Amino acid sequence: MRSNGATLNAQLSRVISETGHTEQIVITDAGLPIPAGVERVDLALTAGIPAFLAVLDTVLAELTIEGAIASSEIAEASPDMHAALEDRLMARGVMLQLIPHEDFKKRTVSAKAAVRSGEFTSYANVILIAGVAY
Repeated sequence: MRSNGATLNAQLSRVISETGHTEQIVITDAGLPIPAGVERVDLALTAGIPAFLAVLDTVLAELTIEGAIASSEIAEASPDMHAALEDRLMARGVMLQLIPHEDFKKRTVSAKAAVRSGEFTSYANVILIAGVAY
């Protein structure tokens, strides 16, 4: 729920600064469907650019989080991405909750925004639940 101005993309910076406690932001790969009514911050340029982890790191540098949810399928389909995601969250004291992909997609309907990367790694998506900075 804080912004230090490190994000160059004006739309993403605004979304982060306007995100309140318990609101959700989804960081997505290039293929996750974004529900109608959820603000889309489309950063994808081409395959792999920007990478999911680069987008995640940028958002995590500016947003205090208290929870995170990913698709359980990531553990088997993309174990390296799963490990990298868990490492980043654990460094912030946040445990990653895993749920079935179909349930994950249903949860995105209530997100404040979805930030689309150019990532082509299967199931490279996470719902971040905003915390408070104090």
